[in-house]
This record gives sequence, C-alpha cells and structure tokens, in this order.
Amino acid sequence: MPIQNETQWDEFLSHYPQSHILQSSGWGQLKSNFGWLPVRVVVEQSGAQILFRRLPGGFSLAYIPKGPVGKNWQSLWPDVDRVCRAKRAIFLKLEPDSWDQFELELDSQMSGFLTQARTIQPRRTIVVDLNGPEEVWLERMKQKTRYNIRLAERKGIVVHPAKDLKAFSQMMQITGIRDGFGVHTLEYYQCAYDHFAPGGHCELLQADYDGKPLAALMVFAQGKRAWYFYGASNDEERNRMPAYLLQFEAMRWAAKKGCKEYDLWGVPDLDEEQLEANFNNRSDGLWGVYRFKRGFGGNIMRSAAAYDRVYSPVLYKFYLWWSEKRKKDID
Repeated sequence: MPIQNETQWDEFLSHYPQSHILQSSGWGQLKSNFGWLPVRVVVEQSGAQILFRRLPGGFSLAYIPKGPVGKNWQSLWPDVDRVCRAKRAIFLKLEPDSWDQFELELDSQMSGFLTQARTIQPRRTIVVDLNGPEEVWLERMKQKTRYNIRLAERKGIVVHPAKDLKAFSQMMQITGIRDGFGVHTLEYYQCAYDHFAPGGHCELLQADYDGKPLAALMVFAQGKRAWYFYGASNDEERNRMPAYLLQFEAMRWAAKKGCKEYDLWGVPDLDEEQLEANFNNRSDGLWGVYRFKRGFGGNIMRSAAAYDRVYSPVLYKFYLWWSEKRKKDID
C-alpha cells in the first residue's frame, strides 16, 4: 500500500506547487495535535492526505480537505478504500479544490461517491485578484473601503508582524462572543503559527494604535494563493478602522510572496443578488463578515460540492440524521 511519510509527501507535492495548503504536510501535522490522524496515499500521479477522526465504538470519520492532488483520481480510490476500511471509517468526505462550475468535470473522476451539498469548509468565498500594482487593487474596492484604509493610516494605525499569539487568542475570544461564532484555543493558533511561519507560509499581522493592539489576523500562503483564515479585533478604537488597513497589509504580504489570489475565506452561501439585497439588514452568522469583505473588490466564488464515499450505510444514515439534528439545534 503506497502510504507516504511526510518527506515523501512533500516530495510528491513539489510537483504540484499550486496544491491547496490544507493538503500540505504542515496542515496534517497541525491537525494531528488536535484529534486527527493524517494518512497520505500516492498512486502514480495522484495523491491524497486523509484525516481520520476517531468515533465511539472503534469507528472513524475520514476526510480529504481540498484534495486529492494530481491527475487520474480513479487510480487512487482502491488504495484510499483500503486505508479507510483499515481505519474502520464509516464514510469518507472529500472536498475538492475546485469551483462549482467544474463539477461536471469532477463527476467523471468520482465514481462510487455520493454528492453532498453540505461541506465542512465554507462553500462560498470572495477571492481578491492581486495582479497588477496596489493602485489597481484599490480601484476595484468599494469607495468606503478605500476611504477606511486611508482613514486608518491618517488616524495613526500601524500594522506590523507580531508573535504574541496570546494577545491574538484573547482578541479571537472577544470577536467570537461579539459576532457569534466559535473560535479555536490558544494552543491551536500557536501550533498553526509554529508549523507554517518558519517556512514563510504564514504571518501574524497586528494593527496597533499608540502601541496598543486593536486587531490582528493570520494569513497563509502557498503557491500563487493566500488565505485569510483567522482574524480578530477588540472593542477599542474601532472608529480608527484598524481591520481595513490590516487586510490591505495582508494583501501586500501575500503579493510579496508571489501570490496572485487572496481568498477571504467564507461568506453566506447565497448568490450575489441575494447577498447584495440583504447585507444591510442582516448581521447574524457570516452576514457581518460579508458586509466587511465585500468592500475589497473580490469575486464571489463557490466551491464544488462535497462527495461522500460510504463504507457503513446504516451508520452513515445515522450520522446524517445526527448532523442534521445538531445543525437545527445550533440554528
């Protein structure tokens, strides 16, 4: 069975420099510290990093985020199946690194999978084009966003690289309570930074006023893409618009890394017409972040659907029932 260690997996990925960062060995290392077991499989020109999560009764859940990598995925499935069955996976969830307009092309490689609209990663996002000079980026932004970036500079906001993950985590807790979403622990953010920052694939940027931190974000980069995964602000000096300048500096950082796209990572999963019609009178869920992110002049994109490969039909049906009930309870 062609299972790869981290060194072998990194060698395989070196032939696919535009692969998603969630398929990197660093992401597998990060998740391994928080209850997931990464297993990497390569067959000819295709490969996948599979994350396994233990479930009661000796079963597991298998997940391929933003993969597989490479070509001819059909040759990969027999070995993926063997690994999943050996780990007693109830099912495998796969979320391709592709947009929804290419789903018909994906279907030809997904024999034996069920299509699932619900994904683990946010399905709709805004992607900012980083081609051209900064003046071009600013021209594509909403007028108010441009104004707020310049206002932050005039009002003394200073953005700089930082290493204080404790302060960042504290701001994440404040943001999570204020905006009503879950956040990770300090240990998680520290681990993410420790895995990716030394290799230049991550930066923690902090916006200060008069030496006091007001907002911060973690930006990640691989190949030609950058991702804004985690961002936070406290409730002080918000009139100085620190988050706007912070995002602009993150885009600058990504462009210096050679990135051509900046993924703002997550808005409500509705078409643009509905988003634009409702963002002024909605603040629940991801609506608040959409109001902020829409101003940066990106394109609204929707990822391809997820695919499930079922190994235990009875337990899979129970899982779907449980997850739907849990979603209703949360809503």
